[in-house]
Amino acid sequence: MRIVRTVLERLVKLLAVVLIVSFLTFLLTKLLPGNPINVILGPEASNPESYAAVERELGLDKPFFEQYTSYISGVVTDFDLGRAYSSNFEVKELLGNRLPATIELMLLAQLISLLISVPLAMYSAYRSNSVADKAITAGAFGMISVPSFAMAVFLVYLFSIQLGWFPAVGYDRFTGPEGIGANLKSIALPVTVLVAGLTAVYTRVLRSDLIATLQEDFILMARSKGLPTWHILLRHAMRPSSFTLLTVFGINFGTLIGGSVIVEYFFAIPGVGGLAVESIAKRDYLAVQGVVLVIAIAFVLVNFLVDLLYTVLDPRVRRAGA
Repeated sequence: MRIVRTVLERLVKLLAVVLIVSFLTFLLTKLLPGNPINVILGPEASNPESYAAVERELGLDKPFFEQYTSYISGVVTDFDLGRAYSSNFEVKELLGNRLPATIELMLLAQLISLLISVPLAMYSAYRSNSVADKAITAGAFGMISVPSFAMAVFLVYLFSIQLGWFPAVGYDRFTGPEGIGANLKSIALPVTVLVAGLTAVYTRVLRSDLIATLQEDFILMARSKGLPTWHILLRHAMRPSSFTLLTVFGINFGTLIGGSVIVEYFFAIPGVGGLAVESIAKRDYLAVQGVVLVIAIAFVLVNFLVDLLYTVLDPRVRRAGA
């Protein structure tokens, strides 16, 4: 029962975080310069009657707290994020069209980066201070130092312009007529840009924790028993060394949803980050609020799952909760 109560308490705290984020986003969009009515009406905005009619239709003539209460009640009851001012489409429909591309980029980038970084970090930690370890460390530092836009320019020049292996821009959905092959080719370069930075961070984080764990007495005992190196690394060292990696992994899940704006914009990927940039430029505040709200919900849910995974990896957390 203690564990159930702890989970419920965390869920309440996460709900409070989402509400605070939604309120601050709603407040900040009201403080931004510009006016969506001017964008909608254009030259007609100088007509007081037209201006008042659109203002009344959008509900912008109401007091601030009444607008926020109406907005958040629609979100809670029916997940109604309103309609975009510029296109008159429902915001949740726009997000539904943009989320698949962002989620695909995010999942592939996270999965590939883990598949590369975990073996590299384990080998680097096991061969600490060797030539291979120094090469891996230097490569990780190099990848962290390269900006994503510079990496994107280099990859497009090499693999699109010179070799012609992948398209430079655009996105083919995996449900499209050309199938999953065209989809993977269209996202190969943007995924590579994201993987380069993530792999470098994950390798550095896990290597550091593994080196510390390999100095522990229980690792010495496992070696004295004659256990194979791979068994010691996977079964004894990896589990207590994965907490920092798991934390960074969870944080990156939230940031990648809206944080890959440069990559999406450069490669013309129709993702959530691009929708946020376009909506800000058009003063489409309801769309901006919807994007931020979805990112906040995803961020807190992923980090909530990370907290739950701590109880699986660390028996001390499990005993404290019980």
